[in-house]
Amino acid sequence: MIPEAKQSVVKDALQSTFGVSEYEDIRMLTAGLSSALVFRIVVQKTPYLLRIITRTDAASDPTRQFDCMQMAAKAEIAPRIWYTNIEDRISITDYVEAQPLPIEEAKTKLPKLLRQLHSLPPFPKVMNFQDTADIFIRKFQEAKILPENMTEELIKQYSRIVAVYPRNDEDLVSCHNDLKPENILFDGERVWLVDWEAAFLNDRYADLAVVANFLVKDEEDEADYLGSYFGEPADEYRRARFLLARQITHMSYFTVFMLFGAKGKPIDVSIEKLDLDFRSFHDRIWAGEISLISDDVKIQYALVHMEQMLRNMRTKRFEDALNIVSRHQMNDL
Repeated sequence: MIPEAKQSVVKDALQSTFGVSEYEDIRMLTAGLSSALVFRIVVQKTPYLLRIITRTDAASDPTRQFDCMQMAAKAEIAPRIWYTNIEDRISITDYVEAQPLPIEEAKTKLPKLLRQLHSLPPFPKVMNFQDTADIFIRKFQEAKILPENMTEELIKQYSRIVAVYPRNDEDLVSCHNDLKPENILFDGERVWLVDWEAAFLNDRYADLAVVANFLVKDEEDEADYLGSYFGEPADEYRRARFLLARQITHMSYFTVFMLFGAKGKPIDVSIEKLDLDFRSFHDRIWAGEISLISDDVKIQYALVHMEQMLRNMRTKRFEDALNIVSRHQMNDL
């Protein structure tokens, strides 16, 4: 189960950490889309999480990943770390026996946890979430996966966001950047964040927007969510910036999942024939009823974000948000 090339370094890790060279049980964990190999191992009757990084590119840099995880673990945001080895690209941490986290409880716990995360010492800087979106938009357009008339409005409106949304380094905070339900574990009392592969310095609204996909159903939820995060009612600028950040996230998820699902090749899809209810789709992901492993579901998930983004961009509130953020930017000059 563990690759032959990694078996000796895993034995070394077990010996160094626990004084034994073998585990009593091992089970591969397959949730999520990470390229890392993740296992639940049992050593001396106690379960732990063994993670083996398999990619060697900058995005999977073990130094950055382990540094961010160490800071989060010290703050008791991430599970306790027992062993890391940058050269061997492996780590051993506490294993969290996850229990269902009710949405209403998540609405109370997660904004405060995000505030704690974003208050950590600065993580390394890689890129802003807008830069990430720009990269995937360009790849999506080059691949010509969908007819241009299907995405023309989307691209045009997105360019209006890019023109006003701030890219100020002083706004950046320590972010997780991959807060899908598989990486938010509830042990029955507290919430832990795992898989720090994508962690780096980023816009706080990037994390806030991703979690909001699951927790924020209407403007009342939004006010409570942002108020809990900031520790005070969010003013019109914070709410406007949050709205625009959510559209950047929709755009990023649309292009990323369309590229992965379509394998970078043109496809024929009719949006009218698909069940594209954003809220119920995310409720089912949260409940573990939908997995994003298959290509067909990836494509549907991409279209879910596309449809929601188009719906949002056709509202007066979107126009107001553009004006509010634009004015704020002008006042800062």
